[in-house]
Amino acid sequence: MTIRVVLVDDQAMVRTGLRMVLAAEPDVEVVGEAADGLEGVRAVTALRPDVVLLDVRMPGVDGLEAARRIIAAGLPTRVVVLTTFDEDEYVTAALRAGVSGFLLKVAPPEDLVAAVRTVADGGGLLDPAVTLRVIESFATAPAPDPVRAAALGQLTERETEVLSLVAAGLSNAEIAGRLYLGEATVKTHVSRVLLKLGLRDRVQAVAFAYESGLVRPGG
Repeated sequence: MTIRVVLVDDQAMVRTGLRMVLAAEPDVEVVGEAADGLEGVRAVTALRPDVVLLDVRMPGVDGLEAARRIIAAGLPTRVVVLTTFDEDEYVTAALRAGVSGFLLKVAPPEDLVAAVRTVADGGGLLDPAVTLRVIESFATAPAPDPVRAAALGQLTERETEVLSLVAAGLSNAEIAGRLYLGEATVKTHVSRVLLKLGLRDRVQAVAFAYESGLVRPGG
């Protein structure tokens, strides 16, 4: 199956670089480009790609607002935000908006390709260099959301434990080792957590775990 991608960045050189990297992969096709958020939303609406790569800082409608519009429209497209080291506040806001991944613009080409494949396959992605700072940002958040905290009651004890470890950044294999479970069993637990809480992927699960108060920064 070919993964269809739309690129949204106000810098033509960046779009060209992204296109060149992705075009080299037999299972990825760049089907459209846009130079700002509004054009990006229109392109995604018309083309319905599997993945859209969105720059954050763009004139007019920025990447964050474009992500919100795409997600609010219920489009099947998965959103990956391209960010830089000095945009923590954008990353946190995008995480809460429901994007499926974050990738630093300085990431190597193989990471870009892996991110597109991971997100297209239904997974979530937080660049390792971004993860810690995103998590730390929740330290300044207000009290836990009572609605999200109450929703935790739907989970079994084991599912709650698995969610905590997902929020800590552990992979399914690492969780399996920690809990002495089979990796397939962990995958089932993760799927049930996502289903019960109405979440799409692990990225949203991380946000939920912190916003519900299940996990505390530094805890």
